[in-house]
Amino acid sequence: MFIPIRDDQPTVRPPHLTIALILINTAAFLYTKTLGMDGFQNTLVYFGYIPGVVLDPGAYIDTPSWLYATPITSMFLHGGWMHLIGNMLFLWIYGKNIEDYFGPVRFAIFYLVSGLAAIAMYTLFNPSSTIPLVGASGAIAGVMGAYYVLHPKARITILIFYFVIMLREFPAKFVLGLWFIWQILMSMLDLGSGGDVAWLAHVGGFVFGYLMLRLLLKIRGGRRMGDSGEPRVYRMQW
Repeated sequence: MFIPIRDDQPTVRPPHLTIALILINTAAFLYTKTLGMDGFQNTLVYFGYIPGVVLDPGAYIDTPSWLYATPITSMFLHGGWMHLIGNMLFLWIYGKNIEDYFGPVRFAIFYLVSGLAAIAMYTLFNPSSTIPLVGASGAIAGVMGAYYVLHPKARITILIFYFVIMLREFPAKFVLGLWFIWQILMSMLDLGSGGDVAWLAHVGGFVFGYLMLRLLLKIRGGRRMGDSGEPRVYRMQW
């Protein structure tokens, strides 16, 4: 088991939106926990994204009026403490550099559209699922795909649990590539099994972020900074 805990990639702009997203997700989770177990579960059902209900709302009696907003609301709900902490850790490590590239407003758009792309991929393979999909991981996967394009040589510090606990540094390209391969393998094993992790949503978000940043760099380019032959793209030339 390994957990990324930090990167060495500096930023120019302060990551105000990344911090705001972390605070909003945390506040939403803490609020749902004050509702008691029944209230918590009901919130996940009513504000989580359920493909089978969204695609065929007439088949269900208790369909909420905000049904078509659930692809967005679901991104700010989490099923437990570890779900929240893991997502927010990944958002902090990778999000601040992507916000640095886009600026806060465009980063917000990119983040939300990445989440929608993740949901679209999940829906494509699970159109009749009645299990609520919640969590920011699809949107964060899009951020990770963008990071793979912009900062492949950044060093990611990994906390490794393998008989002993140790810290090691690896290139971002290796860490994110390994993570993506794992999502694909797990999605193949989990497809149709009703598992509680939306692996395909992670795949969809990552692919969207990767392709979008490749396209943007090709079309618009980016300003580069560096002092030792290792330039880094940090800000789009809008």
